[in-house]
Amino acid sequence: MVRGSIGRVHELTLAEARRVAVRAQLLTADRPDGGVLDVVRHLTVLQLDPTRYVAPSADLVLWSRFGSAYDAGELRDLLDRQVLLDHHQLARPAEDLALHRAEMARWPGPEPWKPHEEALVAWVEANDESRREVLELLRGDGPLPRSEIPDTTRVPWRSTGWNGEKNVKMLLTQLVERGEVARAGRTDGPVPEVLWDLAERVYPDDPVPDVDTARRERDRRRLASLGIARGKAAAVPAEPHGVGEAGEPATVAGVRGTWRVDPAWLDAATGPFAGRAAVLSPLDRLVADRKRMAELFDFDYLLEMYKPAAARRFGYWAMPVLWGADLVGKLDAAADREAGELRVDAVHEDRPWDDACRAAVRREVEDLARWLGLGVVDLGGGLG
Repeated sequence: MVRGSIGRVHELTLAEARRVAVRAQLLTADRPDGGVLDVVRHLTVLQLDPTRYVAPSADLVLWSRFGSAYDAGELRDLLDRQVLLDHHQLARPAEDLALHRAEMARWPGPEPWKPHEEALVAWVEANDESRREVLELLRGDGPLPRSEIPDTTRVPWRSTGWNGEKNVKMLLTQLVERGEVARAGRTDGPVPEVLWDLAERVYPDDPVPDVDTARRERDRRRLASLGIARGKAAAVPAEPHGVGEAGEPATVAGVRGTWRVDPAWLDAATGPFAGRAAVLSPLDRLVADRKRMAELFDFDYLLEMYKPAAARRFGYWAMPVLWGADLVGKLDAAADREAGELRVDAVHEDRPWDDACRAAVRREVEDLARWLGLGVVDLGGGLG
């Protein structure tokens, strides 16, 4: 089907929509020309999950774009220099924080407040003396890890089980939401701790737009990085999947409802497309919105690290496999650093791979091992 438009509604085939999404995520055969900062600015966020089953997710995302030329030290340096900031465990360009401070200024949200928002305000107000003590401590001695911030709360956090006896953690969380405290790096050592400091010493002193302007700009940037997305999507913590009214409306053949597409990527739908194989982090933005992933790519995937081993279908940290503009399987692998090996335990093919696909995936696995400084061990993965 040839893409056309009816008024301002673009008509895309499923293959065209996939090409838009893959190209927008910098996963074609044309590797990014710029450095890590340029790529993160384009992607808008980079999840800083600490899991190291293969490698930290943020590093896997960047390796998927750059290949073994990627230097993880570049990301560490950008975070250390606070050119990238850790906000809600998402690395963001420092200049983008002004777009989030707009909402911090009216914490916990627009009035009238919902019951849980009223409860947050009441809890912080009840512990206002403790809040002031934390700010004063950070002003004099910060940045500090949470372990060095005493619990002086008067009213404990009412936990449903997950955050029992974690008053300081929950107070810091709310101070971040209020724009008073920010993550300021991590300690050194085998188990790094987040460092906390006054937000005024971490965030750039940039002009803060009004909330509506900030949301529109965040939606615009998010759509530019995704290519195509739903205007409205299920609410998720930290970084939404929906893009509001950004871009232009589009339909995708065989998929119900209306999408939003960034017109800058429409030429990617029907123009020449040079794809490649890519092994992705389970937290990669191409697959982060599981509903969008299923609708556009017809891909069955679930991160199973929190499931009992016997209940897993794909593996603890099974990595989605991209071939061209299609998600075609999962790679169950683990980095055994003591043995010096990247172990491939299984390859799950969503459909039979041809020789070209198999060889390309094998090259990506070898590149991953080379980047990790490990040898490849194929234990039944079917990549021989």
